[in-house]
Amino acid sequence: MKKCPYCAEEIQEEAVKCRWCGEYLTKPESKPAAAWYFKTSIVVVAFLCVGPLALPLLWWNPRFSRKAKILWTVIVAVVSYFLTVASVESYKNLKEYYELIFQSLQ
Repeated sequence: MKKCPYCAEEIQEEAVKCRWCGEYLTKPESKPAAAWYFKTSIVVVAFLCVGPLALPLLWWNPRFSRKAKILWTVIVAVVSYFLTVASVESYKNLKEYYELIFQSLQ
């Protein structure tokens, strides 16, 4: 038998919680803090900077459900496709524009 450090009543040696005052004798285990790379703001910034290359951050993140991961993967893939098409079209337009300028100078 040992004494409770909070109320000084006799309790069993293996006790985790005092039956008299209700205090826990050991600290309850808390969840470890999430890693910095799992914070939503970091994931968003990563997507804005490197696009689909940030998908592993999304898939390793334990806070997102499987459905949310699939949904965001599809959204990122579609947006990446349209941005790629727009970039290619912009490149073609710039190339034509500079060819016209070059021809007019000759």
